[in-house]
Amino acid sequence: MKIGVLLAGSGVYDGSEIQEAVFTLLAIDECGAEAVCIAPNEDQFHVINHLTGEELPEKRNVRIESARIARGAVGDLAEATIEDFDALVVPGGFGAAKNLNQWAISGPEGSINADVKRLILNMVKAGKPVAGLCMGPTVIAKALEGEDINASLTVGSTEAASPYDIEGISNGLNDTGAMATMATVEEVIVDHTNKIVTAPCYMMEASIKEVRENIAMAIIELINLTQAETEATVQGEA
Repeated sequence: MKIGVLLAGSGVYDGSEIQEAVFTLLAIDECGAEAVCIAPNEDQFHVINHLTGEELPEKRNVRIESARIARGAVGDLAEATIEDFDALVVPGGFGAAKNLNQWAISGPEGSINADVKRLILNMVKAGKPVAGLCMGPTVIAKALEGEDINASLTVGSTEAASPYDIEGISNGLNDTGAMATMATVEEVIVDHTNKIVTAPCYMMEASIKEVRENIAMAIIELINLTQAETEATVQGEA
């Protein structure tokens, strides 16, 4: 089983959240599946000094930065098709909402990378499971916007501590046509109809251990959906 991991650079403030990305790769391996990393081959929105939070006057390529996490093995998103994967995961980090879409810049009205939209939309339409972690659900929501696919997605819960505006982001999800669902870092949301798994991760106040466990739960659910889809396909061909 091959699971695509869509990276957005390297570093929480301008790329993929590194811990979430690594935990995703680990959970996939622990489940006996193969992770296949991909990323856009283009300049990231901007570069942030992770010590100070200040923007730096330089450019970095999303795919090259993602290779830091993937240990060099990261494909070009533009060349990826749904035939390459059995399922797909989008880890979080601000890069997901800056380099994959621009939710962090313009909210739910922000644009989305055309290849990101193409891949996610085609995966969902083909019945191949997709998972979004942390801000990853905003990428899924934008990819499905306008397609009459009312996916149930979560970025967290307003009933627990969070450093982010969970209510505002959830309202934004609803604006795209998705259905925002509340979930804590101890929970994942599984949309069985559309075969989409989402988990809050660092959108909530959480320890590294809690995020690790949240991602492991999400990957297990993703693989369960993938296996169910594979079995259904086999039975249909019999």
